[in-house]
Amino acid sequence: MTTTAVPTERFQLLDEREAARRLGVKHTTLQQWRHHGGGPPFVRISARCIRYRLEDLERFAAERLRASTSDDGSHAQDA
Repeated sequence: MTTTAVPTERFQLLDEREAARRLGVKHTTLQQWRHHGGGPPFVRISARCIRYRLEDLERFAAERLRASTSDDGSHAQDA
């Protein structure tokens, strides 16, 4: 008997709109980031099917954590 592990929420693939909702941006912003670079990593299932891993979205947000508006992140400490 073969069992399949149920993926935890962290490893589930999120569609573009759900990923945008979790980041608090419009889905068109994610599209622009994919086109120009600088956004979170994504999974290209096919030419018209893009997904995001929750762990990548969390890392993307954590890397942009700042203490003030003048904090450019150059002195960020590794967690």
